[in-house]
Amino acid sequence: MRIVLDTNVVISALLWNGAPYRLLRTAIERDIDLYTSPILLAELQRVIGREHLVRRLAQQRMSVEQALAQYAEATISISPTMVPQITRDPDDDHVIACALAANVDFIVSGDSDLLDIGTYRGIRILTVSATLELTGSGER
Repeated sequence: MRIVLDTNVVISALLWNGAPYRLLRTAIERDIDLYTSPILLAELQRVIGREHLVRRLAQQRMSVEQALAQYAEATISISPTMVPQITRDPDDDHVIACALAANVDFIVSGDSDLLDIGTYRGIRILTVSATLELTGSGER
């Protein structure tokens, strides 16, 4: 299985122990391929560097750099050659570009703009919960 995680899912996975964290752990433990791009990593760095999130990381005894390194180590980074203009938010278009370039099965997001698309060029856009169900890691 090949997946791109939207930045909102990654942040939740790195900062809290809920469903996004379980999905990230499942991906790592089951050799599910997670893809990202330099632009998505830059967005993650920008967002996770916000003061309230830096404080949350500090509570976990982790720095922004450590969180980024942890995620980068769990992913395969690719550089899309084109970015389609599909959504209202250019950041969301970069998620789709990464997914297309990596030929993934799913984009996982909590963003309604992406979720409302449903499927784009055969790539399903799912919530964390739906993805956990597909991997057999949902709540029992």
